[in-house]
Parts: sequence; C-alpha cells; structure tokens
Amino acid sequence: MTNEAYDTVAGRGEAAFEVRGSEFIGHVRPAHTVEDAETGVNAISEEYADATHNVPAYRVRVDPLREYASDDAEPTGSAGKPALNVLQQRDIENVVAVVTRYYGGTNLGVGGLARAYSRAVKDAVDDAGVVTERPRETLSITVDYDDSGTVRGILESTGVEFDATYEEQVSFDVRVPVADAHALRERLANATSGRAVADCSSDN
Repeated sequence: MTNEAYDTVAGRGEAAFEVRGSEFIGHVRPAHTVEDAETGVNAISEEYADATHNVPAYRVRVDPLREYASDDAEPTGSAGKPALNVLQQRDIENVVAVVTRYYGGTNLGVGGLARAYSRAVKDAVDDAGVVTERPRETLSITVDYDDSGTVRGILESTGVEFDATYEEQVSFDVRVPVADAHALRERLANATSGRAVADCSSDN
C-alpha cells in the first residue's frame, strides 16, 4: 500500500462560514506521520484556544492506514465522523483536518452539525487543492570525481530531484519515486562498473 500513488492536499487550506450564529472554520494541512497530524491538531487547538470546539480528523499512510476523529465534546457522531467521512470520500491521505467552532447561541442539532462539519472540511480541502503524490525514496550516492560526471548526467537525464556536494568525494542525495528507484540504481551501477552504490531510505 505505502508504495502506491495516493491523493493528498497540495498545502494548507482554510474556509470559514456561519450557520445560525455559529462560526465554523475548517483547516486542513499535509501530515506525513501520525506525529505530524497530532502536531497539526495541537497547533490549531492552541491558536483557537478560545473556540467552543476544535474537532480533529486525520488519515495517515502507515501500515495499516491510520484514521482518527474526535467529536471534541460535540454530540456523539455529529462532528468527528462527518469530518473524517469527507477525507474518506475524497480518498485523500496524509492529511489532517481540524474544524473550529464558535458557538452562536442556537443549537443546530446532530444533522445540522454534521452538515456544517462536513462542509468545513470540504471547503478547506477545496481551498488547499488535491494532488497525486508518488511515494519517494532518498538515495545517497558517493563516488570519486572520475565517476561524478557520469552519475550527474544520468540523474539530469532522468529528471529526478537531487543535491550534489563536492568534497573529497562527490555525494548525491537523490529523491526518486519508489517505483523507479530499482531501475535507477541498476543504471548507475552499470554505468560506473558498480562503483556508484546507492543507499536508500523511504520518504512517503
């Protein structure tokens, strides 16, 4: 699962509206780990500490997929689940959403709350935009100067992102889609008679 392409938010998004006096503010942001998601929830909750509710929901690509939602003292099933449902229906992952509510004095009922919390997440996702991500690996390659031109030429022709550091030897840090990493490693090894060996680490 974690090596497949997936949809996520392109960046941070926000949307605000009022329903019968209550103000709702939807926030979404990318989150690559559960820790990222929890940090995002805490940051919004602190920024809007004076709000009546800060309702969190997130979906993070770990094995298995980690999903979480809380009603944050709203009636059971009226807030967290509708917020999470939007993320599930849009099939976006590595995302955290928080909906802030300032109570306006009129009870909205479970149905009204569910609609408002859903809308806040939908509008915030629309504001952020959705992109398809391909999980990447970071390859670390260190070669002598004699091989550095060959390695650089292959990396440039492949169109991958990389940084090069020229010291006693030349080090390349390369970000490559997981699906393409094996072929690139083989190509580099073949072109340098096995001298360009790539150590890799996952970066979902």
